[in-house]
Amino acid sequence: MSAEQRFLLLLILVGGLATVLGLVSRRARMLPYPVVLALAGVVVGLLPGTPLPRIGGDILLIAFVPGLVFEAALTLDLAELRRRLLPVGLLVTVGVALTVLLIGALTHLLVGFSWADGMLLGAILAATDPIAVVTLLRRIKAPAGLASILEGESLLNDGTGVAVFAAVLGTIIGGSPSFGDASLRFILLTVGGAVVGLAVGFLGLALLRFAEDASLEILATMTIAYGSYLVADILHASGIVAVVVAGIVVARYGASLGKLHGPQLLGFWNLLAFVLNAMLFILVGAALPASTLLPVAGLVIVSFLIMLLTRAIPVYGLLQLAHWRTPPIPWRWRHLTFWAGLRGALSVALALSVAATPGVDSRVSVVAYGVVLLSLVVQGGLISPVTRLLRIETAA
Repeated sequence: MSAEQRFLLLLILVGGLATVLGLVSRRARMLPYPVVLALAGVVVGLLPGTPLPRIGGDILLIAFVPGLVFEAALTLDLAELRRRLLPVGLLVTVGVALTVLLIGALTHLLVGFSWADGMLLGAILAATDPIAVVTLLRRIKAPAGLASILEGESLLNDGTGVAVFAAVLGTIIGGSPSFGDASLRFILLTVGGAVVGLAVGFLGLALLRFAEDASLEILATMTIAYGSYLVADILHASGIVAVVVAGIVVARYGASLGKLHGPQLLGFWNLLAFVLNAMLFILVGAALPASTLLPVAGLVIVSFLIMLLTRAIPVYGLLQLAHWRTPPIPWRWRHLTFWAGLRGALSVALALSVAATPGVDSRVSVVAYGVVLLSLVVQGGLISPVTRLLRIETAA
């Protein structure tokens, strides 16, 4: 089979699988779509002689993640996010730092990873992806504030989490891992990415001003999303931070231009995110087949429990700190925020990107992928009963 035929087969398989899995998820309302995708990726990886190409993690990051992040920024309720800025801000800064440090320390002590590899695993698992949870909350008409906390945390910690990941990975590759070196790299990556995001975002607004129809708006927003990532990557800044900032700028000021509210534009980005998620899980399932998880199954389970523990500490601690500010955060919301901290597509892409990196323990990528699968299956699979148990739809 030629390379062109393999690529066409990939498109056909992904399109067919995504359609079938979407129908399954709609029929089985208890099973969110990302959970179905994760299980499908496992099945694809187990098929003998699967003719899917093995795509590197760096390609996945640049091809998939900007689109997913930008779509999340476009659909974010910025007005509600401003009202919940304190709890979200604490979760995406102090919360991410605590998550990385706690996962790093506990996996070093309990699993046997080196300090550097433990911190790298923590950075991979720092970003949450509660897409399925937010979809469910919207379906049951849950309070907008709760959805805003989950969406805002997910979007913004994509940027901070990946910046920490890049900083830790950079100091490992540099040959002399240290907290000071990683901290300096994090600051430079984050500030550089934010500057690039602001510049590309406002330049993109100038482009959007002259867009007269939906097709031009779509092209302009795609240019902003992938252009901001590429420019930041070339300048050795954080591409994800750039995409997050550019997306927020466009979402905030694009509306004042009378743009971004057409059903065609939002429909395109929803479809693109749907396809990117499907392709990502299927490709990673082929690149990291579930058979590789068996030798490290014990490490995966322990690391998953560590991840849950380290999720509880910042959520309950930081949301309590934010409680003194209005509007208040009910305990029901806090419980769901803890359980809804699913790990998803971004963590999977980061895990694959270090699969063959010199200086990184080869188990890190496999354990991270296993933890993401457990997170989606256990946390995502139980999200509907947990939501009903907490009576979220009636929470004030």
